[in-house]
Amino acid sequence: MEAGSSDPACGRATWRVFRPGRSGADLATRSTLMNRPRRLDPVDYVGFRQYFLTICTHQRGRHFTDTATVAMVLAQFLRVAIDEQFEVLAYCFMPDHLHAVVTARSEAADFQRFVRLAKQRSGFLFAQTAGRRLWQESYFERAVRTDESLPALIEYMLGNPVRAGLVAAPAEHPHWGSHFYSREELLEFVGTERRV
Repeated sequence: MEAGSSDPACGRATWRVFRPGRSGADLATRSTLMNRPRRLDPVDYVGFRQYFLTICTHQRGRHFTDTATVAMVLAQFLRVAIDEQFEVLAYCFMPDHLHAVVTARSEAADFQRFVRLAKQRSGFLFAQTAGRRLWQESYFERAVRTDESLPALIEYMLGNPVRAGLVAAPAEHPHWGSHFYSREELLEFVGTERRV
C-alpha cells in the first residue's frame, strides 16, 4: 500500500467478474469506487453527539502534503465548527484524507450541515487557488458510542501517519491537533488510558 493511503474507507475495490466456462484470460477485471456510505435518518445527526469523520480528497490527490493547503482547510473547518456549534476535539490530515473527532455543542447542532459547509467552503477556496476539486463527493462517519474509549480512538487517529510510514512517531507529523487543546494535551489525554 502506498505511504499515506492507509485508510481503506477511501480506496478503490478491484475485483474480477467470474463467468462460467471462460478461462483466466477471459475473466473481466473491473475497478470501481466503493459505494456511497449509508446514512441514518437526518434527525439522527442533530443534537448532542460525537462523531469520527473521514473525508477523502478527490481521486486521492495528495493535497495535504502542502502546509498552506492544510492551514486553509483547517481554518475553514474550525470557522464552520464555531458557526455550527461543533468542537473539533482532534484532527489529523493525511496526504489524501482528513480524520476528525467532532462533538456537537448544542441540541440544534446538525452534523450533516457542518460537514457540507466545511467541505463546501474549503473546497471553494482550494478551487480558487489550485484550479481543481478538493473533496470526493461523500464522506465516512460513525457516531462515537458512549462506552467507547475516546483516548483509544484519538490514539488510533494520531497513529495513522506512523502506520502509513510517513513518520516514526505521531509527534513528528505536523498536521494534527485540536480546536481547543495543544498537541501536548492531546498526547497526555491519549496516554491516560494506558495509566488506568
